Amino acid sequence: MKATDVIKGFHHVTVGVGGAQEDIDFSTKVLGLRMIKQTVLFDGTAPIYHLYYGNADAEIGSVWTTFPFKKAGLFGREGTGQIKTTSFSVPTSALGFWVDHLGKHGIANSGVQERFGDKMIEFKHPSGLGLAVVGCDDDPRRAWGHDVPAEYGIRGFYGVTLAVRDIEESDLYYGDYMGFTRMGQEGSFTRYGIDGGGCNRIIDLCHMPDIKQGSWTFAVGLHHHYALAVANDAENKSYKDYMEGFGFTDVSEIKDRNYFHSTYTRTPAGVVQEVATSDIGFAVDEPADLLGHQLLLPPWFESRRAEIVAGLETITVPEYIR
Repeated sequence: MKATDVIKGFHHVTVGVGGAQEDIDFSTKVLGLRMIKQTVLFDGTAPIYHLYYGNADAEIGSVWTTFPFKKAGLFGREGTGQIKTTSFSVPTSALGFWVDHLGKHGIANSGVQERFGDKMIEFKHPSGLGLAVVGCDDDPRRAWGHDVPAEYGIRGFYGVTLAVRDIEESDLYYGDYMGFTRMGQEGSFTRYGIDGGGCNRIIDLCHMPDIKQGSWTFAVGLHHHYALAVANDAENKSYKDYMEGFGFTDVSEIKDRNYFHSTYTRTPAGVVQEVATSDIGFAVDEPADLLGHQLLLPPWFESRRAEIVAGLETITVPEYIR
């Protein structure tokens, strides 16, 4: 087999942000995403929100998840061995809207630029995370259409850009081991296409040989990992066995994340790569039309609900889920 027998695109991207309310306001009002889940960090003991956002249908491949770490005081160092930029798919005709929209919200941006023939706008989350909207006209997914009109809105991910000190081992990893398509090089950027490339299937490497290794921890302002999608546990196990055959014996056991099951490993660049299943979904513990309307805990945390709630920031959620 090869990895692309089971991996067809992204599942989600997870980041560390500052305040929970600041993140909710930015993700819903500026990015225009739908808030689809309020839960908490499943690992460790500290009470930390885990907030999920997505497109109109809360589709796999649109899910942007955030951990607000400001209250916990967790801050890291940006550098290589990390995701540098998460890119979202919008219609190419919407890019003019996005320049104006970002400006109205006081968000500095690059204006429309081009890379690998794609027109794009780069900007930052208030916590310093690198973001972009990329014109992609072959994307049938539905934008949420609440704070940003649907005809201009984010349909899901376009891809991620990774900051790497060394390109050779990463090229072997994505090209030879993962079996992604080498699509070209432009300046310091090398592009790989998952299952041939296109919307939700792009990984770019940005070669930054003179930049120090960044933090690997959860922290404000750092991307923590990207997740690739497989159908179910059987496919996740097939992927795990396949990668272990190349010597990547640190692929984790399958972990229960309530809405999906996951394995994790570190790529040669140091970036955390998750592989997550698509067969459970976000309506497993609340109705699909009421996603995000209440704080939900996994069964193993329910006995600590009062303690966890007391440790969380008070938030105001969008009116459509109140």
